Amino acid sequence: MFRRRPALLIRPELDDQALHSALEELRPGRQLHGLGVDRSRPLWEPVAELLGDTGRDWDRRVHRVSVLARNLPPSVSERWVAARPGDGDALVLRAWERSVRAADEGRGAAREAEQACLRAAEYCPEDPTPWLALLELMHSFAVPVSDAVPVWSEAVTRAPWHRTAYHQLLRYLSPRGHGTVVDMLDFARQGAARAPHGSPLALLPVAARVELVAHRQRQMSLGADGHWHEPRAADELAAALTGWFGTTAVPHAEVVLDLNVLAFALIRTHRPAEAAAVLRRIGRHMTPHPWNLLPEPERTFLYWRDSFGR
Repeated sequence: MFRRRPALLIRPELDDQALHSALEELRPGRQLHGLGVDRSRPLWEPVAELLGDTGRDWDRRVHRVSVLARNLPPSVSERWVAARPGDGDALVLRAWERSVRAADEGRGAAREAEQACLRAAEYCPEDPTPWLALLELMHSFAVPVSDAVPVWSEAVTRAPWHRTAYHQLLRYLSPRGHGTVVDMLDFARQGAARAPHGSPLALLPVAARVELVAHRQRQMSLGADGHWHEPRAADELAAALTGWFGTTAVPHAEVVLDLNVLAFALIRTHRPAEAAAVLRRIGRHMTPHPWNLLPEPERTFLYWRDSFGR
């Protein structure tokens, strides 16, 4: 008999089961049929509990807030702030949610989102999350890099070597964002070189090379890009493997995304044995990026995983 392969898990919460449970509880269909949140308690309460449990884990807090802001109706944060005007968690969630929405609503919404970020930062002075929400807003409105870097600095002053902060600025400095190839590569290499052993920032130069593929906006067969075969690319992959993947570092909130980027790069550089180890750790948790840079991303991912990732 044929054994059925488990379905891929492609979801914004990645492998964060507590975040997944909160999103499921607040899913509109469950609310409509009375299967989700107890209707005797406020709609925002599961989110408040989740962020309360997250505490000062700034890495996971940013991940959870950004996913919640993109996947919950605005009414959740609005009702929460109305019920508890001075609740820092509520203000941070609303700040990120408004920053995400502002891109579709124009300059007036951008000003309101900026004020929401600054208010959240005032109520949560040790938290990098409001500053990263503001950086997200600035990226959407093409604010010059020179104005964005001080905002990024506010975040990393509060949380040095914060994985998401570095990746946000990498995206900002990308030629697809508001920088150049040279800006992006220099930032990635400097960040990786300075980061402590075991930090996922060891992967920054590899992520920057993947960004080069995206910048060219074309779909190519594996290994077609010359920059993957530069000696420096091999050194960067080796550093990512020994400086992060091969360490005993505690998994961070977006480890699944970083593992997918690393597997993609190893496949493109024809390193199947090392890719196999990464794919085994990924398991079912495929992420759209970077596989969506190739034709039929899910089929491509499954091909490589099932070829040598078992």
